[in-house]
Amino acid sequence: MPIEKLVPLLLDGVRDTLYMTTVSTLFAYALGLPLAILLVLTAPSGLKPISVLYRVLDFVVNIFRSIPFLILMILVIPVTRFIAGKAYGSTATIVPLVIAAAPYVARMIESSLLEVDPGVIEAAQSMGASIPTIIFKVLIPEAKTSLIVGATISSGTILGYSAMSGAIGGGGLGQLAISYGYNRYQTDVLFITVILLIVLMQIIQIVGMFISRKTDKRIRE
Repeated sequence: MPIEKLVPLLLDGVRDTLYMTTVSTLFAYALGLPLAILLVLTAPSGLKPISVLYRVLDFVVNIFRSIPFLILMILVIPVTRFIAGKAYGSTATIVPLVIAAAPYVARMIESSLLEVDPGVIEAAQSMGASIPTIIFKVLIPEAKTSLIVGATISSGTILGYSAMSGAIGGGGLGQLAISYGYNRYQTDVLFITVILLIVLMQIIQIVGMFISRKTDKRIRE
């Protein structure tokens, strides 16, 4: 493909991929954070054990995490069409991306919160701290470094999902790779899109780990 035609396509692909990844990550965390907090609170060893609620939430999260993304994307086409008005394109792809990523994000956050030293929580309880205070002033601040690492991993996973969505018209670099690189046998386009996806993944990884190291109290410069 001539360079003057390829460059605009690649720029649009990068823009759409970043758009899908960023917006989907934000919405996934908006849903995943409260879900994770509920899982931690209502667990048998949590601050407010509610066995029935915990089991229901745990079951729902496990179910959605078990469905491969491409299959999930097809299953939720009616929901996507209802919310976005269509089932293809970068904006429409955000819907299945959020549905797929939110349970994954919830598990990542839950794991980070469970890593907090129980002694810190017991100390806060002994001082009469309320549950919201323990959550937002003890659990989350203490788990900050782990949460940032989790956010880095989650963003990379969502980036990968966005590339897979190109198989059924999801837009971005994934669709570019399939439409031109695979269907039209333009291997140069395929290789360039793969390289760009690798670069984007590395940028996310480097930035995320840099921030996590800066917030890690165990590291002394």
